[in-house]
Amino acid sequence: MAPVVMTLLCFLFSSATTLTPRVSFPMGSPGRRVTHFGSADVGNTTTLLLADGDDTLYVGGRDTVLALDVSGEDAIVLRNKLDWRPSEKDLEQCSMKGKMLTDCPNFIRVLLFLNATHIYACGTFAFSPRCIYINAETLEASPKPDEGRGRCPYDPYQRNTAIIVDGELYTGTVADYRGNWPLISRHLSEGSRVDLKLDDTLGWLEDPTFIGSTFIQEEGKIYFFFSEVGQEYDFIDKFVVSRVSQVCTSDVGGQRTLQRRWTTFAKAQLLCQADGELPYNVIQDIDSLPPAEGGTADDTLFYGIFTSQWSVNSGLSAVCSFRFSDIKSAFSGSYKVLNRDTLQWSTRVQERVTNPGECGLHNASDNALRFVKENFLADESVHPAGGSPTLVSAERRYSHLAVQRVWAADGVPHVVLFLLTELGYLHKAVLLQSGAHVVEEVQVFLKPQRVKSLKLSVPKGLLYVGTSEGVLRFPTANCSFYWTCAQCVLARDPFCGWDAARRACVGVTGAHLAQDVEGGNVEKACQSVTSAHRAHLGPDSLPAAPCPAGEPVSVSLHQVVRLACPAASRLSRQSWERPNSRLSPDLYLHLDDGGLSFVATPATLGHYLCLSAENGFRQTMAVYHVKQRSGPPPELEPKPPPESTRDPGGQPGRNFTLWMVKASPEEEAALQNGVSPSYLKELAVVSALLVLCLAALLAVLLHAIKRRWRGRTAPQPADSDDGLQGSPPPGKRNGLSNGGPPLAASNGHLPNTPI
Repeated sequence: MAPVVMTLLCFLFSSATTLTPRVSFPMGSPGRRVTHFGSADVGNTTTLLLADGDDTLYVGGRDTVLALDVSGEDAIVLRNKLDWRPSEKDLEQCSMKGKMLTDCPNFIRVLLFLNATHIYACGTFAFSPRCIYINAETLEASPKPDEGRGRCPYDPYQRNTAIIVDGELYTGTVADYRGNWPLISRHLSEGSRVDLKLDDTLGWLEDPTFIGSTFIQEEGKIYFFFSEVGQEYDFIDKFVVSRVSQVCTSDVGGQRTLQRRWTTFAKAQLLCQADGELPYNVIQDIDSLPPAEGGTADDTLFYGIFTSQWSVNSGLSAVCSFRFSDIKSAFSGSYKVLNRDTLQWSTRVQERVTNPGECGLHNASDNALRFVKENFLADESVHPAGGSPTLVSAERRYSHLAVQRVWAADGVPHVVLFLLTELGYLHKAVLLQSGAHVVEEVQVFLKPQRVKSLKLSVPKGLLYVGTSEGVLRFPTANCSFYWTCAQCVLARDPFCGWDAARRACVGVTGAHLAQDVEGGNVEKACQSVTSAHRAHLGPDSLPAAPCPAGEPVSVSLHQVVRLACPAASRLSRQSWERPNSRLSPDLYLHLDDGGLSFVATPATLGHYLCLSAENGFRQTMAVYHVKQRSGPPPELEPKPPPESTRDPGGQPGRNFTLWMVKASPEEEAALQNGVSPSYLKELAVVSALLVLCLAALLAVLLHAIKRRWRGRTAPQPADSDDGLQGSPPPGKRNGLSNGGPPLAASNGHLPNTPI
């Protein structure tokens, strides 16, 4: 394993990109309408089931099943509630088994429609799974529960998958208390049909983690998606691989061989890897995108989230899409051969007795059934559509996703992904020819959680998120947030377009809307954009129109001023301009938040324009007119913009507010360097005062020295004037001879001593 890992580590992540959301909405942001339902006595609401009419949402939580009325736009109302909790005796037995009491309640993990009138629900029930039938209208449960072994996991944190087809339950889970017996099984079979499960003598599954399942009616098959240990790889350490497996709904097991066992089970590897890169080998979630109108089942796409098991890939995740036609091709190809003695896989050519995974093998011979029993692993892997991942994130780890096809105003379909990060943010990304574009991110929960779910209602245009903190619902489109044509087009949201007649960004319902999802070209899409939105006042040319009056800013001379420049989005870049003037770096300081800081002088008074550039389009975000204030300057304090103009998503409100604050020492130092000529008088005064202080100090010191020498030396008659003529001769220093007494000058002072 080590050499392989070292080889893989040599690859570079050329496709990893920084997916920056254009706008961001923290939890509770007024810019994104989100409806929340929660209750203090209800927790772990992570299993969701949406009714066909999309007006009722069934939620499986801890010790309860809820029926929520979601028909209202502003609120989610509790319609009915079913309490289904273990007894005190069940909880005591669970605790005696060594489990924590917090894990012993009944966590609902299976919630599916059995028919038009009833729901089938299964829960962990204090590590002793149980299943019940629930009336969908009254939420009344059957008096006697069914055994839930093999239908629901024991551990509430263990992942599972389940689907009901024609009244029969197909599940992927573990069937023992310790979680060592994985199963893909069928339950609730009636008549001549029998319940089926996997044959476990040859290790058809190796420590799997089940992710999802789907039914393809045209094929009559159930497809399961999971990750497991890849036994075909001869590595020292366990190597995890992602799988897709299939079983036929018509399977009834063999007559002698494989009795009550699957005869149509086969599995293949899902390979999410780009050329020259580390593989993303652990699948986290899967969702299917049905074919467009007029397409066939072969056009179905499966979008999955994948991560890597290696620590060097921690925090990275990728989205890969797989065509159903490629999955069928892998199952219809050759299969690996298992050596019974060494349990090693090989790809040698062998005589093909029958086609593994083919439906209708229940009447096959024992020889054919033994062949499919031993040859269930497809030799070919399923590669992603297009040969590389659809999306690779270098910063975020995604855990769940939902996918939808959206038709833009020009009739072109676009794929939109709703991606949930482990830190609680939901990303809405549209797949473009140039790559993925994250339209927005919305915070949906605060605490990290292991089990979450997404449920998308395409007809209603709503997305539901089930978390431990409650259920959240929000529209898939947020068009009203964009108040100009430029913002509506730059969002590149296929759900939204600009209606020139209504002067509003609205949902796409027709072709007469300004929209450019692929290019985001504002000039092309918004022909009626006013010159104010497209204003570009260059420093070397006169403005095409008179400069707007701007927001007045009254300042005092030599005052440090800071002007705020609101960003149009997190993808925009702010800049500043002055009509007919340049912003010299010696006079102005560009701040990290896009603002501008300077010292108010006669040269810096005037108009300032805050510009925002995004995708080649420049627009004026704010105009300020800085003028001198009359009267003494008041003490300035930070003046934040009012709540109505601040948007937590990084996008400004419709009104812009000036910020005038005291500069930091670093800003003042930088600004003082640029405007030093304005302080010549002050500098001269300070220098003169400094010279006077130094002269006074020197006089005091000399006077003290004179008094000291007078006290130690008696006056002598003057012999000569040598002590007053420059430097003393050699052998004398400070009026002292080599051996005689000090000489006195003619003025009665010591020689060379200043008066």
